[in-house]
Amino acid sequence: MAPSIKFTEQLQVFCEIASRMAKHEEADALLFLIEGTIDWQKLRDATGKHHVILASDRKQHLSKAEDFDFDTVELNIPDSPVYERLTQALLESVADDLLTPGATVIALYSGFEVGVIDSMSVVSLDEHLGRLTVHDLRQLETRVPLDTLKTTVDLAVDIGREGREGKPVGTLFVVGDHRKVLKHCHPLGFDPVRGYNIDDRRMEDTKVRESIKEIAQLDGAFVVSSDGTIISACQYISAPAAEITLSKGLGSRHWAAAAISRATGAVAIAVSESNGTVRLFQNGEVMLRIEPFRRAMKWKDFEYDPPSAGD
Repeated sequence: MAPSIKFTEQLQVFCEIASRMAKHEEADALLFLIEGTIDWQKLRDATGKHHVILASDRKQHLSKAEDFDFDTVELNIPDSPVYERLTQALLESVADDLLTPGATVIALYSGFEVGVIDSMSVVSLDEHLGRLTVHDLRQLETRVPLDTLKTTVDLAVDIGREGREGKPVGTLFVVGDHRKVLKHCHPLGFDPVRGYNIDDRRMEDTKVRESIKEIAQLDGAFVVSSDGTIISACQYISAPAAEITLSKGLGSRHWAAAAISRATGAVAIAVSESNGTVRLFQNGEVMLRIEPFRRAMKWKDFEYDPPSAGD
């Protein structure tokens, strides 16, 4: 059973202050980082008509919240610092079209005592978030399911932003039309995913995504089926690159991405090793570009003048 957070007088006051701050800052939403269930009706009464997003590491903490017109975001980084959880909550909110990339958010969270909402911040999101919105991906005319495309893009952005062990990492994902894609590939030696069961190669699994980040340090491309299964890794792409034109400065990985997307019905997602930029290729052309998201947001200090000694 999920732990319950008591709706205290302090929480009531925080909601009232957050509402006034949202009006002052013309904020787009209130974001609550919660660690248990709350009396949703009292929370809705306290927040009025504001757009409220609830984020938690556990799905059961968000149970029935949507019945009270709250949007919910499930996180997957338990025991991480508050800053990292808030960052993921904001990223996922943008990726799910709950917030716009330029939104201002009033965030409420437990900064000092577990289970007690005792801190509040005004957060202004950058205009270049390092995540695509669902709306952006829907613009692509492809047979690759949206969920598979979004999962792969999010993973590529993570690799571009984080690298591995402090070092930048570049890689390439070729998604969809995998049987035809494989006709243009040959392994660069050892294939790390060969021999594993299908269930152990699905990108929806967090452990699989973490393993992919490790494998991405090796040369070669990942071939991904339309249902999000890693078919092979460390593949050399040898599709013809005739009549393809790319911007100056893009290397062999991007040429391979353009070529394979021209020769097949796949979408190629290339991560630049030099700066972490992610590019989506379709039919030999760059369709979308995502810059690495290294500074999640700008934190605004409250305008507060401490009392003078004479006060």
